[in-house]
Amino acid sequence: MAKQIQFKRIEGLDFARALAMFGMLIVNFKIIMGAAGNGPDWLIWFTGLFEGRASATFVTLAGIGVALMTRKARDGAELSIIKENRVKLWKRSAFLFTLGLLLYVADWTGDILHYYGVYMLIASFLIVASTKRMIILSSLFLITSQILQVTMNYLKGWHPEQLFMEYLDFWTIEGFIRNLLFNGYHPVFPWICFFLLGMILGRLDLSKKAVRNKMLYISLFTLITIEVLSKVLMRLSLSVLDGNSAEFLFQTGPIPPNILYILSNSASAIIVIVASIYIVEKFAGQWLIKSLIQTGQLTLTHYVSHVFNGVGLLALFNRLENQTLAFSLVFTILFFVVSIFFSVLWRNKFKRGPIEWIMRKMTD
Repeated sequence: MAKQIQFKRIEGLDFARALAMFGMLIVNFKIIMGAAGNGPDWLIWFTGLFEGRASATFVTLAGIGVALMTRKARDGAELSIIKENRVKLWKRSAFLFTLGLLLYVADWTGDILHYYGVYMLIASFLIVASTKRMIILSSLFLITSQILQVTMNYLKGWHPEQLFMEYLDFWTIEGFIRNLLFNGYHPVFPWICFFLLGMILGRLDLSKKAVRNKMLYISLFTLITIEVLSKVLMRLSLSVLDGNSAEFLFQTGPIPPNILYILSNSASAIIVIVASIYIVEKFAGQWLIKSLIQTGQLTLTHYVSHVFNGVGLLALFNRLENQTLAFSLVFTILFFVVSIFFSVLWRNKFKRGPIEWIMRKMTD
């Protein structure tokens, strides 16, 4: 019985990965097409919901995956098992880091994989660390990040006329480190907090409804509280700050990823993950649910695919500039549907996706 529950739990995580992937596609295609803000208010609001939140959920799920993968090392605490797990994480870290940089060379400047590689490298040294230590470490990363954002120039390195689209000195040592740690799309300070959150969640018994319910209630309360607090602080601070400064400090969007952003998006990530587990439990066996689970198992392949196939298709039809949000969303939905069908067909014959198989071959 316990084994069956654990299996369902993993399927729920795969389902959540598929949802997070869909959210990332909405954001990435919107940006690459130059469609942000080019549509009715309701569509601007809807597509804006996924900015930062989809990626945060994705990173949190990666942390959960690491926690589940290293469970034996944590339970037994044998040095040989710990070392074996650590080496495996180092290899996967190097693979993702290299793959991400290759995508960057291919002109995908919004890459998240090379950041993933660094998150995983840091995580490899924490697989047997106590939950308390990881909470303390996350807090230090978050506080340090906020201090850096206030004391340093957050825009340094970004093209003044193409803010958060082109990083001028990415391929210099100083620029690369600055982008990686401080002001890139998913900088280690503070994005590592999502990964560590996932590692903490992966230690919980998510097969128990009582545990999931507690997570859900706390996360809903946190999300609502932080979002209300954000609005209140921005309004109150206008008496001493200009609008841009107030947003910089107190908004819950991903740029910059301040304390309120991390707290709000951590809560929304947990809500999506818990809801996904419930959905899979309730509707297990239905074709759409099974298809999305299989899609979630191939997210690395789909991520690479959306860079080459998705963006390549848009470039072929000259659709990379001044597009509408409606077109962007329709294209995203169609691309995701094709990805679902590919996943179903592929998983009928193979256990892992193409890129996932290559990673396993090279790192296991």
